[in-house]
Amino acid sequence: MTEIEKTEKITINLGPVDLGQIDLLVQEGFYSNRTDFIRTAIRNQLTTHAEVVKRTVARKTLVLGLQHYTRQDLEAVRAAGEKLQINVLGLASIAEDVSPELALATIDSVVVLGAFRASSQVKAALAGRIT
Repeated sequence: MTEIEKTEKITINLGPVDLGQIDLLVQEGFYSNRTDFIRTAIRNQLTTHAEVVKRTVARKTLVLGLQHYTRQDLEAVRAAGEKLQINVLGLASIAEDVSPELALATIDSVVVLGAFRASSQVKAALAGRIT
């Protein structure tokens, strides 16, 4: 499974009436299971609000989608004497071979709306810079 194909697990609480209605739609064949219904509902809401998301992404200068940082990327940032402000709506990931020291030297802040994947050591090192 590639990095993009991975999913994040969420937990929701529903009232018995809502859950019963979902189960009825599943039973009637509209959806294959509860998860299928919930994913469809979420996608429909995201489609409904797509323009707001697009404007907000542009306003906040967020990268939309997948942003992966390799050790070579961060070494180039360090060589240039720069620091990164990582702003992602989607998935931000840092390669497993990035050391905590390199991450600290090159990453000024991390704002991710979605998922942030990095080694536990890098996450621990950047803890004060992640919002």
